[in-house]
Amino acid sequence: MSFHAVLRNGVKSIFLRFEEALDTPFGGDDNPLRHLGAFGLYLLWIVVGSGLYLYAVLDTGIDAVYRSIGEISSEQWYLGGILRSLHRYASDGFMLVMLLHLIREWCYGRYHGFRRYSWLTGVPLLWLAYLAGIGGYWIVWDQLAQWSATATTELLDWLPIFSEPSARNFMAPDSINDRFFTMLVFLHLGVPLLLILGLWAHVHRISHVDYLPSRRAMLATLATLLVLSLLKPALSHPPANLAKVPGAIGLDWFILFIHPLTDLSSPALIWTLLFGLTALLFALPFLPRLRPQPVAVVDATSCTGCDRCLADCPYAAISMAPHPRRPGLQLAVVDADLCAACGICAGACPSSTPFRRQEALTTGIDMPQQPVHALREQLEQALAQCSGRCKIVVFSCTRGADASALAAADTAVIPLLCTGMLPPAFVEYALRGGADGVFVSTCRHGGCDFRLGDRWTSERLLGQREPHLRKTVPASRLQLYPAAARDSGALADTLADFRTRLGTVSDDRLPPYQRKAP
Repeated sequence: MSFHAVLRNGVKSIFLRFEEALDTPFGGDDNPLRHLGAFGLYLLWIVVGSGLYLYAVLDTGIDAVYRSIGEISSEQWYLGGILRSLHRYASDGFMLVMLLHLIREWCYGRYHGFRRYSWLTGVPLLWLAYLAGIGGYWIVWDQLAQWSATATTELLDWLPIFSEPSARNFMAPDSINDRFFTMLVFLHLGVPLLLILGLWAHVHRISHVDYLPSRRAMLATLATLLVLSLLKPALSHPPANLAKVPGAIGLDWFILFIHPLTDLSSPALIWTLLFGLTALLFALPFLPRLRPQPVAVVDATSCTGCDRCLADCPYAAISMAPHPRRPGLQLAVVDADLCAACGICAGACPSSTPFRRQEALTTGIDMPQQPVHALREQLEQALAQCSGRCKIVVFSCTRGADASALAAADTAVIPLLCTGMLPPAFVEYALRGGADGVFVSTCRHGGCDFRLGDRWTSERLLGQREPHLRKTVPASRLQLYPAAARDSGALADTLADFRTRLGTVSDDRLPPYQRKAP
């Protein structure tokens, strides 16, 4: 195994531990580590909203900007002062969440194949975010702004882009005028607009995007930022004076960390690191990887054009086109470059029901590596071999908790590419075929490698999404359990509890069904 793979797996194990630990107090729907993208967008909207108000009341003249900021912070602390602090802390939060999101996607290996576009469009957003953040500190024009402006221009002067050193503009009091601040405010507004446009490009190939976290998470985040703003309000340093060297200043390490790093090393080393890291991030999607899985295949004779696969695909890999043989009907078309090979589309197809009597079951859309026909045969064989007083069929996700250890004489374990590929009718088919209960082990909420597998599985089996499990199937004989990779012990305990509960019910069995004549 390469050093890169070892490093990535090591960081992934750390993320998994923190994610699973945060599931206990927050739950999967509110766990910030499982919804970093949504939290980032939410924090950005807070930054934009508070920034628009500050811009509306701010005097951007060279001699008035510092006084204007001070009045907002002190005389109007109940609104302007809180919004200024909210703007600052939401910006810091956005930077932190953005970097965590980048590291998480990297350690989970989510930059190849169908994820390549999102990864490549996300890298430039790092530059835009820090440009906006650093420029925002300049607008205050206090000693921190003076120090940052001088350090930034000295760093830029190392690049061969200016005929004269730009740092000279900050060496004399009369070198800065109102034009500079007008341009600065324009850039501080323009760069975030580019950032928002870039974020749209970043996610527009993904369907069912969580643009915002849950309501509880948003309210809790906003409350935390407001409390922080009241306890430690963002205040200005003494006013900038280009005739003097700035004194002791408090540093925002989330945004301005690059300046002390430059002081400790050199502009040459910093630019080498920045350009090198950026080039490495761009190169990651093109590095060698394991052979990709076969993508979904559409059977034109079985596809009815119902577009359920289109509605459920997590990565917008499916589109509908006119059926070549049936005028007036549509046919699903799979974009191989976007397909995640998760099988969620097969689980959504109404023709994936195992109750069809045809010997060779063909479905409208299917996965070559685990077709629905093979899944039905595997289930039938497992039911025929299963013995004992309480027979249970376990459908598990290969990317979640390892359920293989649960296999026993009275327990059949059938692993799936993703539980989202399980047609709900298979649950009823198993119960009518001799199983006393069906146990479905999904990934934890928000922890699906394919984003929506656990969600669609739960909604289908609970009758909230098509195709749904029929209401005639007794709820007492079905157990849904979300489990992560480290939950094997809890999975076994839950199965044991389920088996105990099944022993207490006996009057809700479904009539048997045999597809083949005995």
